[in-house]
Amino acid sequence: MFSATTKFCFASFVAFIGAQVVNAAALAPATITVCAGTINPPNGCVTIPVVSDECTDFTGGLSFLNKEVSNVQVPDGFVCSFYEDFGCLSSPQAQTVVVLTGGTWNMTHVPGIVKTQDFNDLASSFSCSPV
Repeated sequence: MFSATTKFCFASFVAFIGAQVVNAAALAPATITVCAGTINPPNGCVTIPVVSDECTDFTGGLSFLNKEVSNVQVPDGFVCSFYEDFGCLSSPQAQTVVVLTGGTWNMTHVPGIVKTQDFNDLASSFSCSPV
């Protein structure tokens, strides 16, 4: 019914379209979920697009999170640093920043630069980078 050339062209087209769908999904922006309350069930949570190596301050529409972050979900393949000060700045004291890898975190028990620490209700800004 169909020639070998037609079948080949159709198969190539289907493979091309399939590849475009996969590539589009791979290009979807990563997001981080930040909660002033619980993460499961979500309470006081917002999903924020990850802009690699850019500082996000909890100001403007995110001001309700300033010094109120209790739970965070970091996307796989990223590392995010949360800072006690705006501008993603840390003081010489190592306790003013925590570094989190992909996964869900309760800010009362997170890895700090020196040791595990309670960073609940301390964050004012964050920055993420791909691993």
